Amino acid sequence: MKSTSAVTRNYLLAIVLTCILCVSSNADLQKAENKTGLMEKRYRGWLERYNKRYDNKHEWNRRFGIYLTNLEFIEYINAQKLPYKLTDNQFADMTNHEFQTAYLGYRRHKQPRKQHNDAYRNSTVPSSIDWRKKGAVTPIKNQGKCGSCWAFSATAAVEGLHKIKTGKLLSLSPQELVDCDFGIDNLGCSGGFMEKAYEFMILTGGITTETDYPYKGIQGICDIRAITKKAARITGYVQIPAGDEKAIQAAVANQPVTVAIDGGGLEFQLYSSGVFTGSCGKSLNHGVVIVGYGVQKGVKYWLVKNSWASHWGEKGYIKMMRDSSDNGGICGIAMEASYPVKYF
Repeated sequence: MKSTSAVTRNYLLAIVLTCILCVSSNADLQKAENKTGLMEKRYRGWLERYNKRYDNKHEWNRRFGIYLTNLEFIEYINAQKLPYKLTDNQFADMTNHEFQTAYLGYRRHKQPRKQHNDAYRNSTVPSSIDWRKKGAVTPIKNQGKCGSCWAFSATAAVEGLHKIKTGKLLSLSPQELVDCDFGIDNLGCSGGFMEKAYEFMILTGGITTETDYPYKGIQGICDIRAITKKAARITGYVQIPAGDEKAIQAAVANQPVTVAIDGGGLEFQLYSSGVFTGSCGKSLNHGVVIVGYGVQKGVKYWLVKNSWASHWGEKGYIKMMRDSSDNGGICGIAMEASYPVKYF
C-alpha cells in the first residue's frame, strides 16, 4: 500500500501536469487566434486594394475561406525557389473553376490549320527583343468577365503591325470584333479565335479604333456606323507550324505574334513575376500575344501580353518559358501561333 505522502505527491504531480497542458492548449489556441486575426487583417487589406464587395456575410466568409486556401497554395509554391512567384492577386478569392469559367475564351480550331509560307523562317534573329521598347504595344487592357481574349489578342497583333508599317500606334477595338465578328466560330463573350478575327478584318476592310468603338465587356449589337471608320488594315495572316518555337522566335523578331495557351491552371491564375515554368496542360483556352523574348537568370522566356488588367502578373504581362522540351511548348504556346500581314 502506498503511503499518504506518496499519494499526495502523485496527486500534486497530476495537478501540475494538468496545468501545464492547460497552459499549452491555451497558448496554441491563442496562437491560432492570432494567425486568424492576421489573415483576416490581410484579407481586409486585399478587399480594399481590389475594391471588392460582397452581398452578405455568408459570401464574405466563403470568399475568405477560398482566399486562405489559395494563400496556402501560394506560400507552398513560393517556398520552392522556382524561377517564378505567385501572389494573392485580384483572382485570389476565386476557385480555379470559377476563374476558368469567367476569364478564358479561346475556342479550338474545328478545321485543320492551313499551310502558309513563313516569310521569317530563315531570317537572322536578335538574342532578345521587346516591342514595348519600340513603341509597338498599347497599354494593358482588361477584358473583364467576358471571354473576349481572342479579340484582344488579335487587335494587339494588328496594333503592333500597324505601328511597324506606318510609325503610328493606334489602340484598336476589341468590342468591334465582339459585336460584329459573330458567327459559327467567333461567339463574342462566349469565345472565339484570332485567325477568324483576322479574316473578319480582311473581309470588312480593316478595324476601327477603341475611341470610335469603346469596349463594354458584353455582347452588343454591331454598330454599323462605327465600323465604317476603318483605322488599320491587314491583307492576310500566317499560321506558324505547330511546335516550331524557332519559327515563332523568327516571327516575333519582326512583329508581335498571337498564340493560344492553356491559361486555366491555378499557378497561372495566381502568377506574379518571373519566368513561368509551372504546371499547365494543352487544353488551349486563352488567347494572348507574344511581344518579345529574352533570357532571365539563365531561363529563356517569351514576353506575353495578357488582357486581365495591370494588377495581374508583371503589370499585365507574363514571362513564359521558351524552347521547352515539350513539342507544343509550355502551356501549348507553340501549338497555334499566327500573325497578321499587310502587303502594300
